[in-house]
Amino acid sequence: MCASPKIQKTNAARLLDRARIAYELVPYKFDPEDLAAQHVAEELGEPIEQVYKTLVLHGDRTGHFVCVLAGNREVDLKKAAKASGNKKAEMIHVKELLPLTGYIRGGCTAIGMKKPFPVFLQKDAAAFPVFYVSAGQRGLQLKLSPKDYISYTGATLCDIAADEPQSETEQ
Repeated sequence: MCASPKIQKTNAARLLDRARIAYELVPYKFDPEDLAAQHVAEELGEPIEQVYKTLVLHGDRTGHFVCVLAGNREVDLKKAAKASGNKKAEMIHVKELLPLTGYIRGGCTAIGMKKPFPVFLQKDAAAFPVFYVSAGQRGLQLKLSPKDYISYTGATLCDIAADEPQSETEQ
């Protein structure tokens, strides 16, 4: 397990500061062998439905886009394609993540990517006063309101998740 003793602001946090958006940096112990959202939720002591993961996809018409959904949900590629104006979409390979976004697996956030991409946020997020997304590095989450996240990222609230949440063993 890895943890940093002192919380250092990430680029995502500095960008939110500049935009005067309220947030809280929440550290947690991460395990490089277990980057699943379920582990993050357990470390935070928060329900998995409130801990969101950031996925980068590639559409056949519009190129790259970002899907953000609860850690116990799986992206529905057909719904994501439709929401983003594509016929087909697929997850990018993990090797493409860092060069494309500036972030690594387990520390990816739509805030402060090298290039802004369209962001699609699972509509369930609107039910929470606050939710958690990566702060741009492993071991650190941003706690903020979905409304502020949408305002900053320009995210579209829509249904991009598979119909059934994953069970704990699938996450």
